[in-house]
Amino acid sequence: QQDRVVGGDDRVTRGKTAPNRLRRVDAFVATYDPVLLRRRAGAYAAAPVVDLGYGAAPVTTLEMAARLRRVSPDLVVVGVEVDPGRVARAQPFTDALTRFVEGGFDLPVRGPRLVRAFNVLRQYEEAEAAPILARLLAQVLPGGLVIDGTSDPYGRVWTASLLRRGGDDAGPGGLEALVLGTNFRGGLDPAAFQTRLPKSFIHRVVPGDPVGAFVEDWLASCRDTRASEVWGPRAWFTAAAGALTARGWAVMRPDSWPRHGWLVVREPGLPLVR
Repeated sequence: QQDRVVGGDDRVTRGKTAPNRLRRVDAFVATYDPVLLRRRAGAYAAAPVVDLGYGAAPVTTLEMAARLRRVSPDLVVVGVEVDPGRVARAQPFTDALTRFVEGGFDLPVRGPRLVRAFNVLRQYEEAEAAPILARLLAQVLPGGLVIDGTSDPYGRVWTASLLRRGGDDAGPGGLEALVLGTNFRGGLDPAAFQTRLPKSFIHRVVPGDPVGAFVEDWLASCRDTRASEVWGPRAWFTAAAGALTARGWAVMRPDSWPRHGWLVVREPGLPLVR
């Protein structure tokens, strides 16, 4: 099945998403910024979370709503799809806090606190991705997040870029962190993350580019700590995160988050996204 252009640069995806594919992503979002999910002051009073491009069935939106509401019970969640047939089929799953609406990158909701666009930009060319992310970031509330990522079909390996909109006086914002995620099932293949980098990164794994330097250091850190694999993939992943920190990368919580399967590299000054 081919992706179908429906107008502008919005395209209907194949939409095949397995249940629980984004479970680890939801857990990460809830851990990374629970304050954003709970925030209620001013425009945040009823600000929704948007699941952009949820696919042929609304399963990822419903799962995200259930998981994030463990942190913020009255959180509004909106599933957005460009295909009106998919939106129509999702209507039986609406409730007081969950709804499904037709739309694309020009979001049909105002002022979301967070937009998750997973496995959406993969079908676009690199030159198209950056302007789309800028459009999405401009639509979230000041201080809000856009998480753009890609996963394998079952969510065993995934990557994401986190973009933060600046505050009222802090400009448009931009990249906050790059995340490599895994659930450790099937062991650990360090090179698997490279093939699933977000669209704004994947074609920049070349000498002289910061993304290329990051991937090179990540693979070297894994080689240097390979002996830790004897204790399992979780121990190896954690040891590699420590080695990456020693190489000068700003790895967040290197002693704890990698044990959950999250390697979070935070370096606002590094131009990872152009």
